[in-house]
Amino acid sequence: MFSNKIGKQVLKIVIVVLCLEPLYSQEITIRNEKLQLSWKSTNKGHLLEKVNVNVGGKVLSVDNTSGEYTILYSSEKPVSEPNWNQIDQKAKTFPERSYNLLIDRWIQNLDEVALNTAGEAINFFPSTAFQTSDTEVSFRYNTNRIEVSSTWKLDPDYPTDIIVEIALTAKQDGYYSIASPALAEIKKPDVVWGMIPGHFQGKELQKDLVLGYGYGQGIPDRPVIVRERTASTLSPLVSSKQGFTLAMIPNPGMGRHPWEKDKITQNDWLLGMSLINRDYKITPTAYHPVLGQRDSYLKSGEKKVFGFRYSLSGQDWYEVYKHAIYDIYRLPDFLDLKDTRQSLTNRVYGMLDYVRDDSSSLWHVHRYKDLDIGAQEYNAKVIGYDNDALKNSDYAAMWMSASMTGDNVLIGDRLPYVRNFKLAQQEVEDDFFKGAAIGQYYLWKSKHFTEEWGNYVEPIALTYYTMLDIGNILLFEKNDAELLNRLRLGAERLLSWQHENGSWEVAYDRDTKQPTFTDLKDLRPTFYGLIVAYKFFGAQKYLDAARKGADWFIQHAVDKGHFLGVCGDFRFVADFATGQSAQALLDLYDLTKEEKYKEAAIRTARIYTASIYTHPIPDHSDKNVNGVFRKDWEISQVGLSFEHGGTLGSAAKVNGPILLASHAGMFVRLYGLTNDRLYLDMARAAAWGRDAFVNQENSVASYYWNRMDNGPGRFPHHAWWQIGWIVDYLLSEVMLRSDGNISFPAGFITPKVGPHKTYGFAPGKLFGKDVELFLKENVITVDNERIDCMGAIDKVSKELYVMLLNNSTSVQHATVNVNPDNVFSEKTTFANMEILNEKGKADKGLVGGTILNLSLPAYGLKVVKISCK
Repeated sequence: MFSNKIGKQVLKIVIVVLCLEPLYSQEITIRNEKLQLSWKSTNKGHLLEKVNVNVGGKVLSVDNTSGEYTILYSSEKPVSEPNWNQIDQKAKTFPERSYNLLIDRWIQNLDEVALNTAGEAINFFPSTAFQTSDTEVSFRYNTNRIEVSSTWKLDPDYPTDIIVEIALTAKQDGYYSIASPALAEIKKPDVVWGMIPGHFQGKELQKDLVLGYGYGQGIPDRPVIVRERTASTLSPLVSSKQGFTLAMIPNPGMGRHPWEKDKITQNDWLLGMSLINRDYKITPTAYHPVLGQRDSYLKSGEKKVFGFRYSLSGQDWYEVYKHAIYDIYRLPDFLDLKDTRQSLTNRVYGMLDYVRDDSSSLWHVHRYKDLDIGAQEYNAKVIGYDNDALKNSDYAAMWMSASMTGDNVLIGDRLPYVRNFKLAQQEVEDDFFKGAAIGQYYLWKSKHFTEEWGNYVEPIALTYYTMLDIGNILLFEKNDAELLNRLRLGAERLLSWQHENGSWEVAYDRDTKQPTFTDLKDLRPTFYGLIVAYKFFGAQKYLDAARKGADWFIQHAVDKGHFLGVCGDFRFVADFATGQSAQALLDLYDLTKEEKYKEAAIRTARIYTASIYTHPIPDHSDKNVNGVFRKDWEISQVGLSFEHGGTLGSAAKVNGPILLASHAGMFVRLYGLTNDRLYLDMARAAAWGRDAFVNQENSVASYYWNRMDNGPGRFPHHAWWQIGWIVDYLLSEVMLRSDGNISFPAGFITPKVGPHKTYGFAPGKLFGKDVELFLKENVITVDNERIDCMGAIDKVSKELYVMLLNNSTSVQHATVNVNPDNVFSEKTTFANMEILNEKGKADKGLVGGTILNLSLPAYGLKVVKISCK
């Protein structure tokens, strides 16, 4: 027995020693139920010879495997200027000098580090290998300049993932960058889809550096390295015709934190990403640290570690992308952290007070020709600006708010003058532009309208500022003959400008009337204006033209993953118009019931989710934010969308994402349509608990993330957009949580910050009853800010309904105080109150008094029914 024990121990020792011996000749294999990776020892080192993926029970052998490592090295810090000899003429002269917001960004994106030509590439295969188990292997490589050790391990929790850690020890001073090894090369004809979320996407390589690298239209055909500051999800990926998707997902913490401790660190560059490596092979690649950037300088003997994972599966790009968001960066955990000191409902009340105040909201009325036109100050530069620009934004929210509140200031002192502004904004004399909007801004000193960044008129602006704004007003003012005539003028102009193939020009020069921006295609939902025209006039020609435009858009934008934006100051780089495109296609589907429009809308929405930040993982750590201590989660970018990202957008410097979450309501509706949880979680991550960005005096959130709680700043009209998206989100949640038993007709998209819609122009249904939206301050108060409410009334039966939403992940308790006096036109008094669940059934019997204590489950909905007499 004693000798048996000794024998077993000796055997164990022998096995361990054998496992730790370098393996030179035999094949090394790690495997689990989904993956098998095999390395072969050669005179070059250990090459990754075989990668097999189990796809639906069938073994798929990945072509063009490699396993080659790359370390970038430079003895001197790389210069931050471009090498113009490496850049084509179009890229050299882009953009025009007038686009001063883009020039520095573009030049920065052309330096040798960003174009991946800086320093020296040290390519190698590891010389020694050590297999420690069936699912783990280690490698080493050693020269007189570097020592590299790495481990590859199959993830026991996610069997399609390979966890890799690379440790680099410098043997001479200099700047170093560790690249993720080339697992496999996807040949150009085999690319089905490639994407670095937030930067670019497409199914083919883009030779035009400006379109690919600047506009995100396709995969740049160079090994450009992009920054994490506008990479919404850290997951460069490629799908192959072979039937697999390969993604490279850096470990949490590898990228920059936008506010690391006590100051903004948005521009730190710790992680670079590419879809084409230094050898011009298509393979998702990441670099850490970035050559010449923070933490990349190592003295001899110093060490740097890079941790990441490959995800390799038979699923499409979207499922692998969601794996990074959910399983690695844990998006749903953020919802558990969220708390709020001001409910969304109370934010709406506060903003309504703000927009009613002439002084704080910078409201002005000026005489233009024979009209008194009203708008708010716009205190940023536009063409011809002399501190005199005026602008209106969300016309739909203005009429909706007036309808829900019955407020006399809105009805008498706002709506007539913004209506006049809309009339004045439309060209009615010039034959070529007749019916179009001649500019977003009114310059009261020079008494003319102008565009934001140039002397041009866009067909999309006609859709926005003629068709959509007038259409949304007409939902409330159905008998306004003058507005109906103006709508028809716009529709005919849009029809006349449509090309035979269904497309439109990006813009026309105001003076020459010739197309401008001819380097770009109008990859925007311009066709939507004709949907509005069809809704009001019923003319088949409008619907036919809308379908023709949408068909062109699907072929050239959705199918390719190419989109264009609507912000003139950033020369139309892709923005929230992509989200609007999804809603526009959904609305066309509702009209035609053609599945191709719904399917295209969902594909567009999936791409638009890549405009939403999902990193870094929020936590409870303390941050000093301009002298105020905040928790990390309070100032997190996660869940926020950018105005425009990529290499050129406003998020590409210190601004970061925006707080306007116009997509939230549409995402809730998309969840109801698809049962895809990502939409719902992203909507809630955007909407809930954003107090750190809300100004306490006026309840208006800042526009850009880096402004924190500075409020509307130079853009007072943004309050209307915020009212609009919040109501859209809350009513979309009500419809979802009631399983459609409570719903209100939705109007048209509001230009131009996203796809939110308007309500209140027609009765809705609440458990089968016709009701009207009602939201008047001091009628309903709730003492728990995690609970939002919306109101509705039945004027015939004199019933007030309060829809209560628990916008948190835990049970919430609240006291609801109801003051039903003057809810209806004549004096009424309280009769009784009861609580209904999401199906309209009474939770409790009649409740006496006007104060109610109740509890709501996580994500819950309850309706308080107040009967009056």
